[in-house]
Amino acid sequence: MTRRPVLPGASELFRRTDSTASAPEVTELPSLSATASSPALRGAARQPEEVASAPLTLVPGGAVHDDDLAGFRSAQPVATLQPHVPTRGRPVRRTDRTKHDEKITVYISQDELLALESARLTLRGQHGVAVDRGRIVREAISVLLADLGERGEDSVLVHRLRAK
Repeated sequence: MTRRPVLPGASELFRRTDSTASAPEVTELPSLSATASSPALRGAARQPEEVASAPLTLVPGGAVHDDDLAGFRSAQPVATLQPHVPTRGRPVRRTDRTKHDEKITVYISQDELLALESARLTLRGQHGVAVDRGRIVREAISVLLADLGERGEDSVLVHRLRAK
């Protein structure tokens, strides 16, 4: 009995992603004698003058005439392929987030936190505005400071702070 672990092969770990299922499945690595029949490996053993004397004929698709892999290449140029970015079912949207360099810590009661979260859900559900709690707090501060600057003594902030 051997103590070596049995690991899955490449065919069990990977699946084909292209649409051609007619290509043979690779189940083992080629032997060294197979390298002599491989056009790519034979080309490495050529002398430089043989490589220079071999004429290259280009076809409209950009493949060489004797190219066995031309059928597997995409007809679309590689530069225009868009990478697939998983979004977990959500549409990709640009956010206009601003990086904030300064930070403060504010302690609030459980009721205030519940009211803030309720406002966030109301904004999202009834008004279609998806924002986080920090953005709501920043906007509220902005509105209160603008009101203080415009109305001064009669501002909501002054009245609320004097009442407490």
